Amino acid sequence: MAMLQATPEWQTAVCGYEARADWPPVTVLMAVHRGAAHLPEQLDSLTDQQHKNWSLVASIDGEDDGSGDILEAHPSAARITRIAGPGRGAAANFLHLMREVEPGSYWAFSDQDDFWLPHKLGRAVERLEDMPWNTPAMYHSRSLVTDVGLDNHRLSAARPRPPSFANALVQNIAGGNTIVLNPAASRLVHAASHDVEDVVVHDWWLYQLITGAGGTVIHDDAPSLLYRQHGDNLIGANDGMRARASRLRMVLDGTYKTWMEVNLAALQACAKHFTPENRSLLRRLVIARHQPLAVRMKMLRNVGIHRQTQFASSVMWLSVILGRL
Repeated sequence: MAMLQATPEWQTAVCGYEARADWPPVTVLMAVHRGAAHLPEQLDSLTDQQHKNWSLVASIDGEDDGSGDILEAHPSAARITRIAGPGRGAAANFLHLMREVEPGSYWAFSDQDDFWLPHKLGRAVERLEDMPWNTPAMYHSRSLVTDVGLDNHRLSAARPRPPSFANALVQNIAGGNTIVLNPAASRLVHAASHDVEDVVVHDWWLYQLITGAGGTVIHDDAPSLLYRQHGDNLIGANDGMRARASRLRMVLDGTYKTWMEVNLAALQACAKHFTPENRSLLRRLVIARHQPLAVRMKMLRNVGIHRQTQFASSVMWLSVILGRL
């Protein structure tokens, strides 16, 4: 860890941040599934946050592998609440947390196997405090992607284009383990979570919901955590040639189209929370997907959907041509 603290990424992340004694409370939402191997390190990193005003709600999904005992025995156990998950996977477990946790405070989302840098919560809240109290706002950042031992780190992919609903409809740019919501956003998310039955992944839905409602998404180019890559990652870091090949396969085998169907059903279910402009944009996308190719291409260009990089946009338009968007 000492070597990591000397890296430019770490120094950039902590630059300009000052811990305060009067920070508002943050509720951390953690989905747990067979997390015993790495959970203690994640809990330690949460305990070591410079922002001390936090509590944790952990939803344990499926058979408990000892994670519950780890939560109960940890020195910060007094701040931790355990609930039972729905037993339907990570996305459903995070939705369950959003429905069960009382809204109105800052919310942070946590995986069970990462390692948060000490400034993570404080830096996020500091950025979010600049937002008007009644504007839903979501913070997310880059990560330091590591191996299973938290070594060999690299900075996650950059996000060159601004966040927007037109981008969120076809691409997720927000790593869920970096996301922090302001109180207005936690109230919005709590309400909307009762409208939807299923999402592909919770972070993509959060990006879509906040932008669709006319909220603000703050992207921080500095990393906030160590993102552990191992065989049990559901999706993994979205960078490198292997990730590009995987995304292309998902278009060709129909996985991406299935994801779009699930996302659109969820978005239509909670569209009452969107701005009129974004409700219209969503309707136009739904209609365009079922038109003949020439009409489909024209309508989707007018909708303005786009992805962050040239390669990703090329894959998206391939999915349009093949009828797999």
